[in-house]
Amino acid sequence: MKLATIGYERETQGVVIDRLKAAGVEVVVDVRAVASSRRAGFSKTLLAASLNAAGIGYVHLRELGTPKPGRIAARKGHIAEMTEIFEGHMAEPKAQLELAKAIEIAREKKTALLCYEAEAAGCHRNIVAHRIVDALGCEIENL
Repeated sequence: MKLATIGYERETQGVVIDRLKAAGVEVVVDVRAVASSRRAGFSKTLLAASLNAAGIGYVHLRELGTPKPGRIAARKGHIAEMTEIFEGHMAEPKAQLELAKAIEIAREKKTALLCYEAEAAGCHRNIVAHRIVDALGCEIENL
């Protein structure tokens, strides 16, 4: 079993959906705190509709997103600071509940964690992915 992650920073919605389909993804878990985007096709409502039309489910787990100070640090390239902020956020009860939901989804269906950053290594979704891997013993596939 593999858990996928995908960032849409440099891609169109069509390319992202094609990658998800090619990887056999059944559901996308959106791990953005704010599920809106200046990039066409990636705001929550439109993205969910497009994914559903392609036969892929969509779940937004807001509490698995980076809090504003973490997003600011990430934009400045301060990945260690973003990681520290996000790790603190993940200790919160709401984040733990949503992590449990993500684990259950990934246990049942081929799942992809979606966020903006193209490179998973510099994105908080990598932290979420590793927490899911720890719970399920699966592998990570960065699309």
